[in-house]
Amino acid sequence: MDTITLKSNLIQLEDFLQKEKNGVLYKSILEVVDRLLFEAVLERTKGNQLKAARILGINRNTMRAKIKKLGINVDKWKIG
Repeated sequence: MDTITLKSNLIQLEDFLQKEKNGVLYKSILEVVDRLLFEAVLERTKGNQLKAARILGINRNTMRAKIKKLGINVDKWKIG
């Protein structure tokens, strides 16, 4: 995704969230971006949380806490 597309998507998201979640716009946008980022990295690492944490430059426990907070199911990327 290029910068222009990302900026356009963020503007659309901001417009929607401003109407729906007035007063928590920053937090709401961060949660959406976090979810997309974490899911993309987990998909790339086939659900390996340690590898994903290393790619993101965060601690494994932070990774697990964020996954839990965001309600991400890592099993969908794990290989049999």
